[in-house]
Amino acid sequence: MPLQFESSSHGPIAFGFFNIESDLLLLENNFIFADQFCKHIMAIPETVKEAGAQDQWRVWQIKQGPKLGDLMGSMHGVIHVGFFGELYRKYPFPRQRADFKQKADGWKTQSDIATIIGKYGSEESILFRVDKGGENVQIGDYAFTRTVFNQLINYVWEGGYPKWKHGQPPAYVLNMMEWIREKKLALFSDVPTA
Repeated sequence: MPLQFESSSHGPIAFGFFNIESDLLLLENNFIFADQFCKHIMAIPETVKEAGAQDQWRVWQIKQGPKLGDLMGSMHGVIHVGFFGELYRKYPFPRQRADFKQKADGWKTQSDIATIIGKYGSEESILFRVDKGGENVQIGDYAFTRTVFNQLINYVWEGGYPKWKHGQPPAYVLNMMEWIREKKLALFSDVPTA
């Protein structure tokens, strides 16, 4: 489930996984596969504190409204409109509460998910920027303090809520965390490395 995180620009915003069969993350109305999110994190240069960093991220965007749909209604199987509705028709919420765990092999559904989201949204480039000093991060329209940005990374590391199935993240998440541990950049000082 996505959780609320405090942005510097828009107040509380939603970020996270929203279907246990997929590794797609949402950031309000922006969507990025978690393996791409991790790849972008590992592309941050070691000189970020002295020079800042800037990159372009490819994301899917869906405007709020009928094309996006109703996440909670779709999860509960009562509202089947838009992207969320079609996604939950294909990959319904598990019947048993014990089965509600983020699957580490969610990357296997990326082709299906891309086909579905392509009916409702478009691929766009958004700006990713870290300021000189590494205290502020921007992802598209949304600005975060370093601490909250680290919370987003930690959310992916943990598998969000309800956490990774069997406590085992996928290899691309493990690779990102190993990269963070090795680089020891001040930008990631709030990411648990143990």
